[in-house]
Amino acid sequence: MDFSIFGYQFMQNAILAAFLAGIVCSAIGVFVVLLHMPFIGVAMSHAAFAGALLGLWLDFNPLLGALIFSLAAASVIGPLADRGALSPETSLGVVFSLMLGLAFLFIGIIPSTRSAALDLLWGSILTVSRGDIVLLAIVAVVVIGMVVIFFKEIQATIFSRSVAMAVGLPATVILYAVLFLTGVTVTVTLRSIGGLLIFSLILNPAAAAYQLTYSMKIMFLLAAVFGVVSGWVGLIVSYLFDLPSGATIVLTSSVIFLLAVLFSPKRRVKQWENKAINGETAR
Repeated sequence: MDFSIFGYQFMQNAILAAFLAGIVCSAIGVFVVLLHMPFIGVAMSHAAFAGALLGLWLDFNPLLGALIFSLAAASVIGPLADRGALSPETSLGVVFSLMLGLAFLFIGIIPSTRSAALDLLWGSILTVSRGDIVLLAIVAVVVIGMVVIFFKEIQATIFSRSVAMAVGLPATVILYAVLFLTGVTVTVTLRSIGGLLIFSLILNPAAAAYQLTYSMKIMFLLAAVFGVVSGWVGLIVSYLFDLPSGATIVLTSSVIFLLAVLFSPKRRVKQWENKAINGETAR
């Protein structure tokens, strides 16, 4: 391997972007996994993609469009779940369907070349700028700061939102904050990871960490490690085999998840419980 590649500015930017994206996406992923709302990433990523395409169509900054659509989606999902007598999953499904339809509509009516749209769809971490990295760093600090400062409140909300509200904790505010931060996270990682793939980088590291620990603190740490490793290993594989970087990063995160499932202590406990139940049934 030619290590001189790491001396180039674009590769250094990619390494920093992979590090920051791995941390912020995995932190959001812990919320997604523990709140049992895996569809958040799908709905938000398609909302961001649709907004970015609108920006391309109307000739303004695609990331601004992505941010507007992501925050709009977040502001709709919460009230739909709270006031519309719908489960969060159903609300997410409705928003996802709407955003998917808008994305296909905007792709069809963009008059110029669609290469820019495809870049947003698949992502290109090797083309991120210093400005993109600064945005990623700001979002990472905000997300990590929220986790550190409001850890107990977050833990209580995840355990039982109704109980948290009953004892006076701002459970609804925390839920809405998670939704909005998910939208912002998807927006700032859209250019590097891509609208079609970002959901996987949000979910996979956190899901892998969930397999290996019962502690929420350790889960945050493991998810961050898995997210960063996914980014860096994916970058190296992309460089060595001349493959799309976003795809290799997501595939790496999927491999890490499969390994975590294979060696999961929870899996072994579940198998033991099933054997015990089957033994009792046989008696």
